[in-house]
Amino acid sequence: MDLTWHGHATWSVSVGDTDILIDPFFDNPKTDAEAPDFDPDVVLVTHGHDDHVADVGEYTDATLGGTPEVVGHLADAHDFAEDDVVGFNLGGTVEFGDAYVTMHRADHTNGMGEGFVAPSGGNCAGYVISDTVPTQVADEDSTTFYHAGDTGLMTEMREVIGPYLEPDAAALPVGDHFTMGPMQAAIAADWLDVDHVFPMHYDTFPPIEIDTDRFVDEVAATDSDAAVHVLDGDESVDLDEL
Repeated sequence: MDLTWHGHATWSVSVGDTDILIDPFFDNPKTDAEAPDFDPDVVLVTHGHDDHVADVGEYTDATLGGTPEVVGHLADAHDFAEDDVVGFNLGGTVEFGDAYVTMHRADHTNGMGEGFVAPSGGNCAGYVISDTVPTQVADEDSTTFYHAGDTGLMTEMREVIGPYLEPDAAALPVGDHFTMGPMQAAIAADWLDVDHVFPMHYDTFPPIEIDTDRFVDEVAATDSDAAVHVLDGDESVDLDEL
């Protein structure tokens, strides 16, 4: 499984022959990429805030996935074909090509549209992406990545996502102010029991500018064995080779 961070909460994830783009927003200081550079099979959105869906309209040939409220709003705004929109919900798993995507909740607000004038999109989401179908039987041959979305610390990370969905790696927001900061994100890494953790959602705007060494130090202060990978913008890793 190949992962690329394009700044903020924007990730490219390749699972087999399936290319997934999460929360496309390329107007951020960590990336040199532009929206037309990508041709994803699937676009997943965690919620309706502009800094997570700004470039969705570039990908009307892709399959759009997310909660029914958010993808319905985006499909109307950008004229997605009905057959290219997959609305699913918290706890549900959908097979997208070679990837199995399980939606979990994220604790955050979810206004939509410019100025958030559209109705609320309901619950926000995070995604657990795996190359095998999630089961209650541990599969040591599977590779699983958790994109937490915009969220605060949740006990579900300790009680559900970690022990049952078993991510190998997690991308966690660390910028504080709008999401978890370094301390709570480090606790999340510990609760999830992941081997690898990637900070995201920081340094985009002045309120979320941080020193990522704080996150590294906070993870070290927990009992977590997670290796912290502070990626440069547009840097890729092969999760199977870490």
